[in-house]
Amino acid sequence: MKALILINDPPYGTERLYNGLRMAHALIKKDCEVTIFLMGDAVSGAKTGQKTPDGFYNAERMVKLVPLKGKVLLCGTCMDARGITENEVVKGAQRSTMDELADVTMAADKILVF
Repeated sequence: MKALILINDPPYGTERLYNGLRMAHALIKKDCEVTIFLMGDAVSGAKTGQKTPDGFYNAERMVKLVPLKGKVLLCGTCMDARGITENEVVKGAQRSTMDELADVTMAADKILVF
């Protein structure tokens, strides 16, 4: 099965990115082919160098695990709007486009939106 997870919210302040990544990790454990597309403020979740208090989740660490068995795509327009370059994101995360999102959407068996 192929799953697409779209995430729009910022990495901190709401728990949508956190919960979307938790779902991605759970699906990967069940051998699902997972693609995460981060757009809007969610692209910040893939930025390197995040420092969070002890005991608090860290979006960077969670995003980093997905490309080991899945795919992390980042909206390029959203990255540009936030001044985030390709050199500032976690290894394995890829700059992407709406055209690629359309292709991944058409190929997905399940689409989840957070």
